Amino acid sequence: MASSVLHKAQKALRRSGTARARELEATGVPRAQLSRLVAAGELRRLARGVYALPAYRGTEHSALLMVAKRAPQAVFCLLTALRLHGLTTQAPFEAWIAIGNKDHAPRLDYPPLRVVRFSAPSLAYGVQAMQVDGGTLRVTSVAKTVADCFKFRNKIGLDVALEALREARRSRKAGADELWRCARVDRVANVMRPYLEATA
Repeated sequence: MASSVLHKAQKALRRSGTARARELEATGVPRAQLSRLVAAGELRRLARGVYALPAYRGTEHSALLMVAKRAPQAVFCLLTALRLHGLTTQAPFEAWIAIGNKDHAPRLDYPPLRVVRFSAPSLAYGVQAMQVDGGTLRVTSVAKTVADCFKFRNKIGLDVALEALREARRSRKAGADELWRCARVDRVANVMRPYLEATA
């Protein structure tokens, strides 16, 4: 085992925590060496194509970062976005992601995914980059998340949507104008109107 290859892998993983095979390859670690490094106990394979150092201990966000590495086009939404924005104390066991209507759903060994399909305008609007544990997640903004909760209230429950709206307004994480814009993008302005007026 070439020590230089191991050194390159260790250096890349100390910086990022986890890395895809192609990311390690870009730093000079041949794909053919990865299985040897895993067999030698020098690397851990977290999921298909995702690696870490043996001492790696994941955080609450580790599984989400793994999804972001395997499916970089996905946007975290609904219950996962609520959790990331601190609008709920619930910790969903599935990662909720939004993809385009015609996109292929990613296949991951872990974590379990809940895939929701968005129209092109809805998928492009209100997406922000969130830095967690040295990685970047694409997640719907607070206002977009609230509007999405109303749009998909049949999947998550109206009570969750109402709690999200109340908490977003109480914590001042989303203004009324921004919520209205997102409601219009999601075509739920009429549904949200009475609740928005009640929290104004």
